[in-house]
Amino acid sequence: MRVFRLCLALIMVVSVAACAVNEDSASDEDIRQVVYSHDGPPRLTLYTMVSNDTGAGAHTSLLINGSQRVAWDPAGSFRAESIVARGDVVYGMTPKMVDVYTRFHARETYHVIIQELDVSPEVAEIALRRAQSFGAVAQSQCALSTGKLLKGVPGFEDVPVTYYPNKLMEAFAKKGPRTRELFEYDGDDKTKVLAAFNAERVAETRARRRAEAEAVVATAE
Repeated sequence: MRVFRLCLALIMVVSVAACAVNEDSASDEDIRQVVYSHDGPPRLTLYTMVSNDTGAGAHTSLLINGSQRVAWDPAGSFRAESIVARGDVVYGMTPKMVDVYTRFHARETYHVIIQELDVSPEVAEIALRRAQSFGAVAQSQCALSTGKLLKGVPGFEDVPVTYYPNKLMEAFAKKGPRTRELFEYDGDDKTKVLAAFNAERVAETRARRRAEAEAVVATAE
C-alpha cells in the first residue's frame, strides 16, 4: 500500500509539472513601456533547440516581427530586465534582446537552428495577434502550440500540429527560409547569460546617468 501511495504521489507531481504554465501577466502599461518596433522586414523566425547528442528537438519558439517584435516562447523560461511577458508572449525584443535570447538557448548540450522567413505585413500581423490571444501553454507543448498558431496564418495551413520540434522545423523549411545554426559550448546553466546581460545593463545605466549629471553641471556653470 505504501508503494502504491508513493507511486500515486509521484504520478501527481509529474502530472502537475507537465500541466504547469507561465503565469506572467504584464499589465498593458508595462507592455507599452517596453514595446519595440523593428524597422526590418516583416518576418517569422522559427527557433528549434536540438540535442547535440541525439539530434532530437527539445524546444520550439517563434520570433514575430509585425507592428512590433515579440517572442512567442511557449512554456519558456526566458525572462530578463527590459522585457516583460504576458502568458508566453515576450515583449521588448530589441536587437540586443534577440541576441541574448538566441544565445540563451544554445549551450554545451544543445544548439539552435534559426529559420528566418520574410512575409507580408498582413501575415506577420496575423501571427502576432494569434500569439497574443493564444494564452499560456503547458510544458512539453511548445511545438504543438506553435504548430496550432501557425496553422491559422495564411500560407501555413499545411503546417503539422505535432509534439515534435524537428517535424515542425522540417515543415517550416519547405517555406524557403534562410537557415543558420548557433553552437555554444558553455554549461547548461544559462542564467549566466542573463546575469552577464544584466550586469552590462547596470554599467550602461550608470554611465548614462553619470553623463547626464555632468551635462547638468556643465550647463549650470
